[in-house]
Amino acid sequence: MSPQSPPVGLLLINLGSPSSPTTRDVRRYLRELLMDRRVLDIPAWRRFLLVHLLIAPLRSRRSTQNYEKIWTDRGSPLITHGLDLRDRIQELVGGGVAVELAMRHGDPSIPAALDRLRARGCDRLVVFPLYAQSSSASTGSSVEAVLAELCRHPTVVPVQVVPPFYAHPAYLEARARLARPVLERVRPDLVLFSFHGLPVRQLRGAAHDLRCLQQADCCSREGARRHCYRAQCLASAALLAERLGLTGEQYSVSFQSRLGRTPWIEPYTDRVLAREAERGRRRAVVISGFVADCLETLEEIAIRGREIWCRHGGESLDLVPAPNADHAWAEAVVEIAHEPLLGKSWREPA
Repeated sequence: MSPQSPPVGLLLINLGSPSSPTTRDVRRYLRELLMDRRVLDIPAWRRFLLVHLLIAPLRSRRSTQNYEKIWTDRGSPLITHGLDLRDRIQELVGGGVAVELAMRHGDPSIPAALDRLRARGCDRLVVFPLYAQSSSASTGSSVEAVLAELCRHPTVVPVQVVPPFYAHPAYLEARARLARPVLERVRPDLVLFSFHGLPVRQLRGAAHDLRCLQQADCCSREGARRHCYRAQCLASAALLAERLGLTGEQYSVSFQSRLGRTPWIEPYTDRVLAREAERGRRRAVVISGFVADCLETLEEIAIRGREIWCRHGGESLDLVPAPNADHAWAEAVVEIAHEPLLGKSWREPA
């Protein structure tokens, strides 16, 4: 690419955060998030009533208290880590690529980020959903929103979407680099890989198979990783455990952040922590599936999860930091993002 060529736009997308830890902003964020038909996949009229009359009014105050626990002088950790990652990637790629960050819900918004990329003269766009494992509620919603916004303009630039990178070697090594010193220091008797949960109906909908989760080995079947979020999570955990030298007896996989009474993917993180502590485990290390520390890692795991662990007999629970804006992770993002542009692909382990 010559210096005169228009830059390629690289749009990093994460799910989002309230603008401030106030009840008003948290309520606004919850309404936007949960009114997303891919997040809360129920009929529109039920979703409207449930969100506006029940969930947002009742959960906003408690959620505000939780956000207050993790808020920093710079703001939301999810957003500040994302902005730092954006800046670090921009330093790595130089002027040939214009890097922007957007949140699917909240600010910085997708329309504003795309406007900034247009202002910088981008004639191609690479969309990088910052979710290692793909689901309709995260990747699907983010990509849909980007495409819808692009289609509002007379000229639609060529777009490429980075596929799920749950098994990409660069991603796995960036995570292993952060986990190794914690494991060496703590020497845990439990390593727990905790991923964000999904309702079972969403998992089955993505698999187009009502038999999904009916057999213990369904996620290990040939082709399961192509569309199955749970299969991708299990693959990430197994591949990262292998890099860290963990045996099957040394680690477990669980899912967190469930909402409502509908069945979600099991086992649940809070219940696994309670059960394993009661069985005599004393030192736990949790490796989350999030690429940026946020409410789900800093409050749900590092605060509430530690309280559950200790209440049931555990002694210590340590959280491995998410990649955030770590240099190795920034380099991994550049490597993963450039592969679609260069026509290359990495071979996923069987």
